[in-house]
Amino acid sequence: MSSAGVPESPGFWRAPFAASTYREIGYTVTSLPIAVVGFTFAVTMFALGVSLFVTVLGLPVLAAALAGARGLGAAERGRARTQLGLEAAGPAAVERPRDAGAWEGMRARLSDGAGWRALLFQFVMFPSRVVSFVLGVTFLVTGWVVALLPAYSWVFPRYVDWPGYRLFDYTSGGERHAFYLESPVQIAGASLVGLAIVFLTPKLVRALTNIDRAAVRSLLG
Repeated sequence: MSSAGVPESPGFWRAPFAASTYREIGYTVTSLPIAVVGFTFAVTMFALGVSLFVTVLGLPVLAAALAGARGLGAAERGRARTQLGLEAAGPAAVERPRDAGAWEGMRARLSDGAGWRALLFQFVMFPSRVVSFVLGVTFLVTGWVVALLPAYSWVFPRYVDWPGYRLFDYTSGGERHAFYLESPVQIAGASLVGLAIVFLTPKLVRALTNIDRAAVRSLLG
């Protein structure tokens, strides 16, 4: 465990097979649909509250948005604790005057800095999580598919009628251009490239999830 309360990254050679790596990958993959829900909630509630601000209805809508954002933030801290090993204390409860009426309670909610930060979290993390999902899944799948090419390269000449794995095949200016990985040297070389991607993927995923760790600490703590 590091001084920041985050588990140490497994060694370079062990990382592609470590359970912590796949917990972080699972976090990255599941963060996309969760980010879509959170972003949709934040945009809808904030836009509705602002549009109704000229009437008294805008205030309770914004108060509900902040309360909902706090709830989503608590769920995010739980995910970060379970899948990223990050211990982040939640913010203090909203301070409401004793025996406060509905208006005082709403005013306390609207002045809740932690609620506004939690709402901001849903806005700023949406594009980050889209990028993290695309990069994480692309590197993970590409690395293992290419690394394991020697195990299934025989399928192409036998069942697909290709001399090997086809990298490209197109016709331009009446001339056909094609390249296949068919010789043992070519297949082995491609496999080595795939292995390099496999071993670099945990580093990439750790860097991507560190963005979430920083955001959870600064906006949801």
